[in-house]
Amino acid sequence: MSIIFLESKDNPKIKHLRGLIEQNSYRKKQQQTVLEGTHLCLAWLQENKKINAIFTTENALKHPDWNDINEHYHGHIFVISESLYKDLSTLGTTLACLAIIDLPKHNDSMRYDMDTLILENVQDPGNVGTLLRSAAAANIKQVVCTAGSASLWSPRVLRAGMGAHFSLQTFENVALTEILEKFKIPVYVTSSHQSRSLYQQDLRQPCVWILGNEGQGVSDYALAHAQSVTIPQPGGQESLNVAVAGSICFFEMVRQRL
Repeated sequence: MSIIFLESKDNPKIKHLRGLIEQNSYRKKQQQTVLEGTHLCLAWLQENKKINAIFTTENALKHPDWNDINEHYHGHIFVISESLYKDLSTLGTTLACLAIIDLPKHNDSMRYDMDTLILENVQDPGNVGTLLRSAAAANIKQVVCTAGSASLWSPRVLRAGMGAHFSLQTFENVALTEILEKFKIPVYVTSSHQSRSLYQQDLRQPCVWILGNEGQGVSDYALAHAQSVTIPQPGGQESLNVAVAGSICFFEMVRQRL
């Protein structure tokens, strides 16, 4: 492990780091992204995955939690000022740790016979990360996103996912019209305007969940090619947050399979 001090915000390594944090197009071009916080970095390292470089501050290096990183990481650590780190960070409150990683390359093809989560134009990074976290906890291994959804490997989605990404097979920018009719298992969409209750469904076999945009919900195409279910809301609210609704569906599925 080597420690290198960087002082200028115009250093090419800092510019590269900033581009990965702030620009989805730059992440795609470089095929890299950024993990923020020691929890994500450790989760990645414990999967025997490679970190290309870590950026931190001098104070953070003295923190006891950094010992866990040192046990698993032996590459370059770039030390920057507290003010520059705060300018780069999307968190601001965790132990300073920004790690550059290569975007995973999945060689496996999409499967049409296994539990799958499809996110259709779900735009909020917090919702997307939370849904991935709930899906992974419910043992859903395949996640598909349409164009218009938040980038799965953006730093904000990674932060909200809390390491869930690392156990998932993910596919992005997929058109529903290209895949929905290929599934050989039940496909469900959540809709607050349908009368068929979630709790009336038999979820003991593999199935697909489609969750839609925070404001508009799922598309007409999804509604026409899936079974609509609703979550009873005796309190009379118009709808649930998409991440909450998805989590309820996943764990009703888990409950039925116990």
